[in-house]
Amino acid sequence: MARTTDGDGLPVPQRLLAAATRLFAEQGYDRTSVQEIVEAAGVTKGALYHYFGSKDDLLHEIYARVLRVQQERLDAYANADEPIEERLRGAAADVVVTTIENLDDASIFFRSMHHLSPEKNKQVRAERRRYHERFRALVEEGQAAGVFSTATPADLVVDYHFGSVHHLSTWYRPDGSLTPQQVADHLADLLLRALRP
Repeated sequence: MARTTDGDGLPVPQRLLAAATRLFAEQGYDRTSVQEIVEAAGVTKGALYHYFGSKDDLLHEIYARVLRVQQERLDAYANADEPIEERLRGAAADVVVTTIENLDDASIFFRSMHHLSPEKNKQVRAERRRYHERFRALVEEGQAAGVFSTATPADLVVDYHFGSVHHLSTWYRPDGSLTPQQVADHLADLLLRALRP
């Protein structure tokens, strides 16, 4: 059986994901071999296949781990006992911050999603749809309560915001003039202004 951790106590799956993320970001998914990943992680191919069935599984997990965090945080905002404007603003800002904090993961995924097996592709689309629907439900809640305008359909409002989020990797730079939170606040404010009655 493969060791769970190395000598320093770092879990092998975490090392493999870190190595794969770095290599996919630098070289691209299709130009990165399994051998390069295991060498960078300092493990054997057997260890990789103990935790991940394939390179495709690594790609899926890179995205899934970010989406899991985002879904948990969205659920927390949605279930909070606060006015709808605050819950939506918090959720809208959070998806920006968590995307920037995981920018390599997000950019790798959007560049490489077409490499996933049909089954994993379908699974990812279902996970993204669940997130989208929960976010849209916040917009619809505010629209039904008369707090947000109904002039623009909720789906279009959500697509507008997520379009901005999905393009962060094309322009955001850690050494730029805006912090992740500042970008998040600006985009969340834009979203709420668009929903003002």
